[in-house]
This record gives sequence, C-alpha cells and structure tokens, in this order.
Amino acid sequence: MEAKLSLFQVFALLIVTTAGFSWLNRRFIGLPEHIALLLMGLGAAVALVLVERIVPSLWPVTAVEAMLRQIDFGATLLQGVLAFLLFAAAITVDWEELKQRSLAIALLATIGVALSAGLVAAMLWGVAALAGLSISFAWCLVFGALIAPTDPIAVSAALQHLALPDRLRIDVTGESLFNDGVGVVLFTLALSMATGDGQAGIAIAGVHMLFEIAGALLLGVVAASIAVRAFRGIDDYSVEILISLALAMGGYALADAIGVSGPITVVASGVLIGNLGAPRAMSERTRAYFYGFWRLIDDLLNAALFVLLGLEVLVLHLQLAPLMFGLIAVPVVLIARSVTVAATLATLGSWLRFDRGAGIILTWAAVRGAISAALALSVPYGPERELILAATYAVILFSSIVQGLSLERVIRLTTNVSSAAVSPTQPADRQPPPVEKK
Repeated sequence: MEAKLSLFQVFALLIVTTAGFSWLNRRFIGLPEHIALLLMGLGAAVALVLVERIVPSLWPVTAVEAMLRQIDFGATLLQGVLAFLLFAAAITVDWEELKQRSLAIALLATIGVALSAGLVAAMLWGVAALAGLSISFAWCLVFGALIAPTDPIAVSAALQHLALPDRLRIDVTGESLFNDGVGVVLFTLALSMATGDGQAGIAIAGVHMLFEIAGALLLGVVAASIAVRAFRGIDDYSVEILISLALAMGGYALADAIGVSGPITVVASGVLIGNLGAPRAMSERTRAYFYGFWRLIDDLLNAALFVLLGLEVLVLHLQLAPLMFGLIAVPVVLIARSVTVAATLATLGSWLRFDRGAGIILTWAAVRGAISAALALSVPYGPERELILAATYAVILFSSIVQGLSLERVIRLTTNVSSAAVSPTQPADRQPPPVEKK
C-alpha cells in the first residue's frame, strides 16, 4: 500500500527543493530567480520522466506526481497564499504615484481585463476550429478570463532589477495588483456558464462584478483603518506584525465569506497600511522588522510557487491536441494584450501622458504566473481541462522565460533608459535595512 505524505511533508519537500534550486542559481547560474526556479522545476520534471523511461522499475514520476496531486493548487493559492503575496506587494506601493495613474490602472484592470478575455476567447475559438480542435466558445472564454490578468508576483519579480520610468513602473505594477481580483470574478462567472451552473445574463454579471469590487474596496479600507488605530496604541514590532498577518488573512477570509473579492480587499488594505500605517503609526525599528518580515514571506512563497509550477508539468499527460492548442494560445494572448493596451492608451491619450514605448512595454511586461495556473488547475475534470491546462502552461512558460528574459532589452530599446539607472520596485524607505555581506 502506497504511503501518503502529510501536508507538512509535502511542504517540507517543496521548501528543501526550492532552497537547493535557489542556491544553485545564485552560486552557478545567475538568472533572475523566478525564471531560474521555473526552468529548474521544469528540468527536474523532464529528468524524472527520462529516468522512469530508462529504468521503469524506479518510482520517481509516480511518487512526485502523487505528491503534487495531494496539493489542491487552486484552493491553496486562491484561498491562502495569494493573501500573503498580494499584501506583501501592496504595502510597497506609493499612494501618491498610484493616484496620479489611477485612471489608467483602473481602465486596464477592469475593462481591459474583460476586453482581453473576450478577444482571447473569440480568436482562440476561431483558430481552434480551423485547426480541427473541438472546444466550445464558453470554454474558450474560461481560458480567456484566467489568462487575461497579469500576475503581480511574476511581474514584480520580472521588474525587480530593471530600469523603468516611474509612470510606466506604476502603471505595470498597479495594474498587476488590481486586475487579478477582476480576473478571478470573470473566471468564476465564465466557469459557471461553461458548466451550466449559472444562467445569469451579462447585465446581472456586470452588476455582480461591480458589487464584488466596490464591496472589497470598502472592506479593505475599513479593516486597514482599524489596524492603523491599533498600531498607534502600541510600539511592539512582534504584535504589530501579528496584526498585519491578521489583516491579510482575516480580511481575505471575511471577503470570501461575504461574497466580495478577497484579492482586492487585501490589496486595498495593504496599500493603506503601506502609506498610512507603516510611515505614521510605526516606529523606525518596527518598520524595519515589518518590511523585512513581509519581504521574506514574499520571497519564500514566490520561490516555492515557481518551483511548484515547473514540477506541475508531470500532471499534464499531453497529447497532440493539447500541444496544438497551447501553441495557438501563445500568439493569441499576445495579440489580445496588445490590442487591449493600444485601445486603453488611445482612449486615455487626451487626459494622461504616457512614456515613450508604453504600449510595447505594457504588452511585453504582462507576465503570467501562478495565479493563472491555479485558476486553470481549478477547472473540473473533463475533455476541456487538458486543453486549458496545456494552453495556460504554454503562455506561462513563454511569458516568464521569453518575455521575462528579454524585458530589459525591450525597455532599453523603447525608452532609451540606461540599464544602470535602475528604478527599484520598492521605495528606499520601504525596504528592510541592508545587511553587510560576509
């Protein structure tokens, strides 16, 4: 009888693997960490498959695949890890910069996501039909909804050490923080229509989405306001960090319970804490611990997710049809993103100023990652699931590796900014204090 690993053992194996890969990359390879971990996870998965084919009596693929199947990836990310990752990213956002670009961010993160999802669905459905692949428009819309939002974790990792004009930096990072909440709402609606569980019309769906977004913003602001008042009454970094943990986890759980967007709730509360709570209600010592703690959480979970994403190839038993569907999806998603960005810039061009090359950079910096993977893995088993998983994996690999590795060159060519003039993703006063190297 096959032994079943406990959740702790699964998590321990994942952390050990992540630590080993991170050390190898830092010591010998030197790639951006998120790309290196994704490639090394993928390489490990391919190596396990080759070992099993050479020596069939060995168990590595079966064992690792069984371990991965024990993880409810969709539920783990969407109802747990995402709360930490979004809060860690949101506390580094400068509210003054965000206000100046709020119109562009709001349009990209709402109408832009819906437009991109619709364009992806329409083009993918048409090209798939020409290629002889059988999939309904409703399921193409499910894929369009899960792949439309950019991943805040992947985007932050891709931009971490790159030079980027301030306006473009806040447009890219601000959109990635807010559009995933809208994407999750769209995905839920599209999936309910594809499976026949929901019969709501477009107007009702639109009202439902507005309620989720508005309710989440209100809940996030109220929860963060309570936390800020709590910070002002004490000066104890351990208690204040514990309160911030409660805010991220409790806010997300409460939002889910009352039917509003958990991701948007956490982002709203994180932005408020980062701009009011930390600078005005925390001592300098507490701020150093606060930002250091959340930076560690962000780095740890980010690294583990990219390794897990690379290993997830083991659960994809791909045939010709899913491979074709994945290859078709990559250019379709890029075209839909470029059309969406171009439409947004044309609409706002009379009111807002955009930097040179904004359209190209906003399109090329749209990196997808673990959030899209989690949504795809939450699709119920059926003939469409394998197609959607293959397409999602293809887009994630292309955007993380091809777009991620070439993003610095694209930025330099389109903005004429020197690679030495790095604009950090975190303001100086929101980073943990430097540590002297040995």
